[in-house]
Amino acid sequence: MPMSMEEYEIGISYTIMKMEQQNTNSKEGVEVLQQVPFEDEKLGKGQYTSKDYHLQSKIPSWMKGFAPASALTVHEESWCAYPNSRTVIKCPLFSKCSLTIDTVIRPDNGCSENAHNLSSEQLAAREVEVVDIASQSRDYWSKVISAPNVDLTAFRSQRTSRGPLLKGWMDSCRPVMTTYKLVIMDAPIWGLGERLEDCIIAGERALFLACHRLCFAWIDEWYGMTLDQIREMERQTDLLLKKTLKKPAKAGSKHDGKRKTLKEEIVAVGSCT
Repeated sequence: MPMSMEEYEIGISYTIMKMEQQNTNSKEGVEVLQQVPFEDEKLGKGQYTSKDYHLQSKIPSWMKGFAPASALTVHEESWCAYPNSRTVIKCPLFSKCSLTIDTVIRPDNGCSENAHNLSSEQLAAREVEVVDIASQSRDYWSKVISAPNVDLTAFRSQRTSRGPLLKGWMDSCRPVMTTYKLVIMDAPIWGLGERLEDCIIAGERALFLACHRLCFAWIDEWYGMTLDQIREMERQTDLLLKKTLKKPAKAGSKHDGKRKTLKEEIVAVGSCT
Protein backbone atom coordinates (compact mmCIF):
# COMPACT_ATOMS: atom_id res chain seq x y z
CA MET A 1 0.00 0.00 0.00
CA PRO A 2 1.36 3.49 -0.89
CA MET A 3 1.01 4.87 2.63
CA SER A 4 2.52 4.65 6.11
CA MET A 5 1.32 2.17 8.74
CA GLU A 6 -0.25 5.01 10.73
CA GLU A 7 -2.12 6.24 7.65
CA TYR A 8 -3.27 2.72 6.82
CA GLU A 9 -4.90 2.27 10.24
CA ILE A 10 -7.03 5.36 9.56
CA GLY A 11 -7.62 4.61 5.88
CA ILE A 12 -8.68 0.98 6.18
CA SER A 13 -11.09 1.78 9.05
CA TYR A 14 -12.69 4.56 6.98
CA THR A 15 -12.91 2.31 3.91
CA ILE A 16 -14.59 -0.54 5.79
CA MET A 17 -17.16 1.85 7.28
CA LYS A 18 -17.98 3.38 3.91
CA MET A 19 -18.23 0.01 2.14
CA GLU A 20 -20.55 -1.29 4.88
CA GLN A 21 -22.79 1.75 4.55
CA GLN A 22 -22.95 1.54 0.75
CA ASN A 23 -23.92 -2.14 0.93
CA THR A 24 -26.57 -1.90 3.64
CA ASN A 25 -30.27 -1.36 2.97
CA SER A 26 -33.56 -2.32 4.64
CA LYS A 27 -33.25 -5.97 3.56
CA GLU A 28 -29.57 -6.83 3.88
CA GLY A 29 -26.18 -5.52 4.87
CA VAL A 30 -23.98 -5.20 7.94
CA GLU A 31 -25.16 -5.20 11.54
CA VAL A 32 -22.58 -4.32 14.22
CA LEU A 33 -23.45 -6.29 17.36
CA GLN A 34 -20.62 -5.26 19.67
CA GLN A 35 -17.53 -3.06 19.63
CA VAL A 36 -15.54 -2.94 22.87
CA PRO A 37 -11.90 -2.77 24.08
CA PHE A 38 -10.10 -6.06 24.82
CA GLU A 39 -6.77 -7.24 26.16
CA ASP A 40 -5.03 -10.47 25.15
CA GLU A 41 -1.69 -11.98 26.20
CA LYS A 42 -0.63 -12.61 22.61
CA LEU A 43 -2.19 -9.70 20.71
CA GLY A 44 -2.09 -7.10 23.49
CA LYS A 45 -4.67 -4.32 23.89
CA GLY A 46 -7.09 -3.50 21.09
CA GLN A 47 -10.70 -3.48 19.93
CA TYR A 48 -13.07 -6.46 19.71
CA THR A 49 -15.84 -6.29 17.10
CA SER A 50 -18.74 -8.64 16.44
CA LYS A 51 -20.78 -8.30 13.23
CA ASP A 52 -23.50 -10.05 11.27
CA TYR A 53 -23.53 -9.88 7.46
CA HIS A 54 -27.05 -10.41 6.05
CA LEU A 55 -26.43 -11.65 2.50
CA GLN A 56 -29.80 -12.48 0.99
CA SER A 57 -29.01 -11.19 -2.51
CA LYS A 58 -25.67 -13.04 -2.61
CA ILE A 59 -27.29 -16.45 -2.04
CA PRO A 60 -28.30 -18.53 -5.12
CA SER A 61 -32.08 -18.55 -5.70
CA TRP A 62 -32.27 -22.35 -5.44
CA MET A 63 -30.86 -22.16 -1.89
CA LYS A 64 -33.29 -19.52 -0.60
CA GLY A 65 -36.20 -21.91 -0.90
CA PHE A 66 -35.05 -24.21 1.88
CA ALA A 67 -32.48 -22.21 3.81
CA PRO A 68 -33.85 -20.30 6.86
CA ALA A 69 -33.14 -16.58 7.11
CA SER A 70 -30.56 -17.18 9.85
CA ALA A 71 -28.58 -19.41 7.47
CA LEU A 72 -28.18 -16.50 5.06
CA THR A 73 -26.22 -14.58 7.68
CA VAL A 74 -22.45 -14.70 8.17
CA HIS A 75 -21.09 -13.99 11.64
CA GLU A 76 -17.71 -12.32 12.09
CA GLU A 77 -15.61 -11.75 15.19
CA SER A 78 -12.38 -9.75 15.09
CA TRP A 79 -9.71 -8.86 17.62
CA CYS A 80 -7.67 -5.91 16.35
CA ALA A 81 -4.55 -4.84 18.26
CA TYR A 82 -2.82 -2.81 15.55
CA PRO A 83 -0.62 -3.77 13.75
CA ASN A 84 -1.84 -7.33 14.38
CA SER A 85 -5.35 -8.78 14.26
CA ARG A 86 -7.36 -12.00 14.06
CA THR A 87 -10.73 -12.49 12.37
CA VAL A 88 -12.95 -15.58 12.61
CA ILE A 89 -15.91 -15.99 10.23
CA LYS A 90 -18.68 -18.60 10.48
CA CYS A 91 -21.97 -19.29 8.69
CA PRO A 92 -24.94 -21.29 10.11
CA LEU A 93 -25.48 -22.87 6.68
CA PHE A 94 -22.09 -24.62 7.05
CA SER A 95 -21.88 -24.87 10.83
CA LYS A 96 -18.81 -27.12 10.80
CA CYS A 97 -16.78 -24.68 8.71
CA SER A 98 -14.75 -21.71 9.84
CA LEU A 99 -12.49 -19.12 8.23
CA THR A 100 -9.63 -17.62 10.22
CA ILE A 101 -7.62 -14.62 9.02
CA ASP A 102 -4.49 -13.55 10.89
CA THR A 103 -3.18 -10.15 9.79
CA VAL A 104 0.26 -8.63 10.31
CA ILE A 105 1.17 -5.13 9.09
CA ARG A 106 4.79 -4.38 8.18
CA PRO A 107 6.48 -1.15 6.93
CA ASP A 108 7.97 -2.87 3.88
CA ASN A 109 7.17 -3.61 0.24
CA GLY A 110 6.24 -7.26 0.69
CA CYS A 111 9.74 -8.61 1.24
CA SER A 112 9.06 -10.35 4.58
CA GLU A 113 9.34 -14.10 3.99
CA ASN A 114 7.67 -15.23 7.23
CA ALA A 115 5.71 -12.34 8.71
CA HIS A 116 3.51 -14.72 10.73
CA ASN A 117 6.44 -16.68 12.24
CA LEU A 118 5.16 -20.00 10.91
CA SER A 119 6.84 -23.30 11.67
CA SER A 120 8.74 -25.21 9.00
CA GLU A 121 5.78 -27.58 8.63
CA GLN A 122 3.36 -24.66 8.16
CA LEU A 123 5.70 -22.98 5.67
CA ALA A 124 5.81 -26.16 3.60
CA ALA A 125 2.01 -26.20 3.36
CA ARG A 126 1.64 -22.47 2.75
CA GLU A 127 0.67 -21.04 -0.63
CA VAL A 128 1.84 -17.45 -1.18
CA GLU A 129 -0.01 -15.00 -3.41
CA VAL A 130 0.87 -11.35 -3.96
CA VAL A 131 -2.24 -9.16 -4.31
CA ASP A 132 -1.33 -6.00 -6.22
CA ILE A 133 -3.93 -3.22 -5.81
CA ALA A 134 -2.82 -1.70 -9.13
CA SER A 135 -3.68 -4.84 -11.11
CA GLN A 136 -6.64 -4.61 -13.49
CA SER A 137 -7.76 -8.24 -13.17
CA ARG A 138 -11.48 -8.92 -12.63
CA ASP A 139 -12.66 -12.47 -12.09
CA TYR A 140 -15.97 -14.18 -11.29
CA TRP A 141 -15.75 -13.33 -7.59
CA SER A 142 -15.13 -9.65 -8.31
CA LYS A 143 -18.53 -9.61 -10.02
CA VAL A 144 -20.20 -11.57 -7.20
CA ILE A 145 -19.14 -9.04 -4.56
CA SER A 146 -19.90 -6.14 -6.95
CA ALA A 147 -16.32 -4.89 -6.74
CA PRO A 148 -15.98 -1.41 -8.26
CA ASN A 149 -13.78 -1.05 -11.33
CA VAL A 150 -11.02 1.22 -9.98
CA ASP A 151 -7.99 2.01 -12.17
CA LEU A 152 -5.15 3.04 -9.86
CA THR A 153 -2.72 3.22 -12.79
CA ALA A 154 -4.54 6.43 -13.76
CA PHE A 155 -5.35 7.76 -10.27
CA ARG A 156 -3.46 10.59 -8.59
CA SER A 157 -4.30 11.87 -5.11
CA GLN A 158 -4.85 15.61 -5.04
CA ARG A 159 -4.05 15.94 -1.34
CA THR A 160 -0.93 13.72 -1.19
CA SER A 161 0.26 13.76 -4.85
CA ARG A 162 0.62 9.96 -4.67
CA GLY A 163 -0.07 7.89 -7.75
CA PRO A 164 -0.56 6.81 -10.40
CA LEU A 165 0.59 3.30 -9.47
CA LEU A 166 2.60 2.24 -12.49
CA LYS A 167 4.64 -0.92 -13.06
CA GLY A 168 7.20 -1.40 -10.28
CA TRP A 169 5.45 1.04 -7.92
CA MET A 170 6.01 -1.23 -4.90
CA ASP A 171 9.78 -0.81 -5.25
CA SER A 172 9.79 2.95 -5.88
CA CYS A 173 6.86 4.29 -3.83
CA ARG A 174 7.50 6.00 -0.47
CA PRO A 175 5.93 5.61 1.99
CA VAL A 176 4.98 1.97 1.50
CA MET A 177 3.64 -0.81 3.72
CA THR A 178 2.27 -4.33 3.33
CA THR A 179 -0.65 -6.21 4.85
CA TYR A 180 0.25 -9.88 5.33
CA LYS A 181 -2.84 -12.08 5.69
CA LEU A 182 -2.73 -15.72 6.70
CA VAL A 183 -6.04 -17.23 5.55
CA ILE A 184 -7.00 -20.65 6.93
CA MET A 185 -10.22 -22.30 5.80
CA ASP A 186 -11.46 -25.37 7.65
CA ALA A 187 -14.31 -27.18 5.86
CA PRO A 188 -14.53 -30.79 7.12
CA ILE A 189 -17.38 -31.79 4.80
CA TRP A 190 -16.91 -35.02 2.88
CA GLY A 191 -17.15 -34.56 -0.88
CA LEU A 192 -17.56 -30.78 -0.65
CA GLY A 193 -14.86 -29.50 1.69
CA GLU A 194 -12.06 -28.87 -0.81
CA ARG A 195 -14.30 -27.12 -3.34
CA LEU A 196 -15.87 -25.00 -0.61
CA GLU A 197 -12.44 -24.01 0.70
CA ASP A 198 -11.31 -22.94 -2.77
CA CYS A 199 -14.48 -20.89 -3.34
CA ILE A 200 -14.36 -19.12 0.02
CA ILE A 201 -10.66 -18.28 -0.26
CA ALA A 202 -11.16 -16.95 -3.81
CA GLY A 203 -14.02 -14.81 -2.54
CA GLU A 204 -11.92 -13.46 0.32
CA ARG A 205 -9.13 -12.59 -2.11
CA ALA A 206 -11.59 -10.56 -4.19
CA LEU A 207 -12.76 -8.76 -1.04
CA PHE A 208 -9.17 -8.00 0.04
CA LEU A 209 -8.38 -6.57 -3.39
CA ALA A 210 -11.54 -4.45 -3.64
CA CYS A 211 -11.21 -3.07 -0.12
CA HIS A 212 -7.56 -2.11 -0.46
CA ARG A 213 -8.04 -0.60 -3.91
CA LEU A 214 -10.74 1.66 -2.49
CA CYS A 215 -8.64 2.49 0.55
CA PHE A 216 -6.14 4.24 -1.72
CA ALA A 217 -8.77 5.55 -4.17
CA TRP A 218 -10.53 7.32 -1.26
CA ILE A 219 -7.33 8.68 0.33
CA ASP A 220 -8.37 12.29 -0.29
CA GLU A 221 -11.48 11.68 1.85
CA TRP A 222 -9.73 10.28 4.94
CA TYR A 223 -6.21 11.73 4.75
CA GLY A 224 -5.48 13.94 7.78
CA MET A 225 -8.15 12.39 10.02
CA THR A 226 -7.24 11.27 13.54
CA LEU A 227 -7.96 7.92 15.20
CA ASP A 228 -10.33 9.66 17.63
CA GLN A 229 -12.32 11.00 14.67
CA ILE A 230 -12.46 7.51 13.16
CA ARG A 231 -13.74 6.01 16.43
CA GLU A 232 -16.50 8.63 16.61
CA MET A 233 -17.46 7.94 12.98
CA GLU A 234 -17.57 4.22 13.78
CA ARG A 235 -20.00 4.91 16.62
CA GLN A 236 -22.25 7.01 14.37
CA THR A 237 -22.02 4.54 11.48
CA ASP A 238 -22.97 1.58 13.71
CA LEU A 239 -26.13 3.38 14.81
CA LEU A 240 -27.04 4.34 11.24
CA LEU A 241 -26.51 0.79 9.95
CA LYS A 242 -28.94 -0.52 12.57
CA LYS A 243 -31.52 2.11 11.58
CA THR A 244 -31.04 1.44 7.86
CA LEU A 245 -31.61 -2.32 8.25
CA LYS A 246 -34.90 -1.63 10.06
CA LYS A 247 -36.20 0.93 7.55
CA PRO A 248 -38.77 0.03 4.87
CA ALA A 249 -37.33 0.17 1.37
CA LYS A 250 -37.93 3.39 -0.59
CA ALA A 251 -38.43 3.79 -4.32
CA GLY A 252 -35.52 5.16 -6.30
CA SER A 253 -31.93 4.30 -6.98
CA LYS A 254 -29.39 3.46 -4.29
CA HIS A 255 -27.03 6.25 -5.33
CA ASP A 256 -28.23 9.35 -7.13
CA GLY A 257 -25.53 11.40 -8.80
CA LYS A 258 -21.97 11.65 -7.56
CA ARG A 259 -20.70 9.29 -4.87
CA LYS A 260 -20.64 10.93 -1.44
CA THR A 261 -17.91 10.86 1.17
CA LEU A 262 -18.67 8.85 4.32
CA LYS A 263 -19.29 12.09 6.26
CA GLU A 264 -21.91 13.13 3.69
CA GLU A 265 -23.47 9.64 3.77
CA ILE A 266 -23.82 9.87 7.58
CA VAL A 267 -25.49 13.26 7.35
CA ALA A 268 -27.80 12.08 4.53
CA VAL A 269 -28.95 8.94 6.34
CA GLY A 270 -29.20 10.73 9.68
CA SER A 271 -31.51 13.36 8.19
CA CYS A 272 -34.00 10.62 7.22
CA THR A 273 -34.26 9.09 10.71
